[in-house]
Amino acid sequence: MKSTEISPGLIVRRFTPPLRLADFRLIAFDMDSTLINIECVDEIADAAGRKAEVAAITEAAMRGEIADYKDSLRRRVALLRGVTVADMEQVLRERLRLNPGATELVAACKTAGLKVLLVSGGFTYFTDHVRDRLGIDYTRSNVLEIESGPNCGQLTGRMVDQPWGDICDGEEKRRMLLETCAHIGISPRQAIAMGDGANDLPMMLACSEAGGLSVAYHAKPAVREQALVAINSGGLDRLLEVLR
Repeated sequence: MKSTEISPGLIVRRFTPPLRLADFRLIAFDMDSTLINIECVDEIADAAGRKAEVAAITEAAMRGEIADYKDSLRRRVALLRGVTVADMEQVLRERLRLNPGATELVAACKTAGLKVLLVSGGFTYFTDHVRDRLGIDYTRSNVLEIESGPNCGQLTGRMVDQPWGDICDGEEKRRMLLETCAHIGISPRQAIAMGDGANDLPMMLACSEAGGLSVAYHAKPAVREQALVAINSGGLDRLLEVLR
């Protein structure tokens, strides 16, 4: 696909007339390494002394080298057994930061009348915090199971099934994006999907193949190559250089 670097670190593929943010009605974000600066599962694993092991699986999954995302997440979560809620609170307090431009981009989208969706292969403990901080309209993510009884407050190493399914993987991200489009009465061509890893590609392609917009943010090579917009340097709000 033909591409052009419209300014340093900002690549646009497919030549189209200038786009307006107000032409869209929904923006969907991945969370870890997109809206926020960390991979939460890796940082939680640090409390169990297993960060290197978990981070290696995360990196392979995000690069698309592990075909079964659900299995990769179950393997990582199993290594979190015994981590406490207090440990997760410390990650939230000391390590989790919004990526540059997140506040500005979400605010601009809301001002333009877009709804905002956060859809993550991460965990509700963190997505709920980001949702409340940014005023996000819809979320979908995974629930970590917490022990009761003698080990109250510790992770079991498992996740809790939810009414929509077991794990929010790439296909669930795509399904949630399409479900949200239907809920607010729009076509996917009126949606933007933004992510960095292989598990974001299904929702990104659901947008771009329908005529909407897919955006890669500091993404893995396979994601950059397939996105219509690639932000390779600077903050999330660089999207506003493309969408006036």
